[in-house]
Amino acid sequence: MDLALEILVSALLVIAGTFGLVGSFGLLRLRDAVQRLHGPTKATTVGVGAALIASMVDLYQYRATLTWQELLVAAFLFITAPITALFLGKIHMHQSIPRDALPNTGTDRDWATFDPTFKGPEPKFPGE
Repeated sequence: MDLALEILVSALLVIAGTFGLVGSFGLLRLRDAVQRLHGPTKATTVGVGAALIASMVDLYQYRATLTWQELLVAAFLFITAPITALFLGKIHMHQSIPRDALPNTGTDRDWATFDPTFKGPEPKFPGE
């Protein structure tokens, strides 16, 4: 059983390193900001996730205990990396694409981005 776990840890580390390398290459070689977002986001989610799973398997093999810290770090990365990429993509859209060049949404509103001129209803607070 030890050999199987060592092979699993090795395979997960190779996967993590491969995704890190491909993500770094994509960050350097792709043309614009939106394309460059894809490589590091995948390197973060899949690459770091595989390294954390390898760490969990390795600690289980040598200490016979499961750790929860790696799961928390992986969950945090899986949640924050796509959200960060979304916000960076929206910033790129605001800064580089003219508003009239965007396709029509089919409603009376523009794209789902911040509109400083929009005056919505006042918020209702409990007890008012």
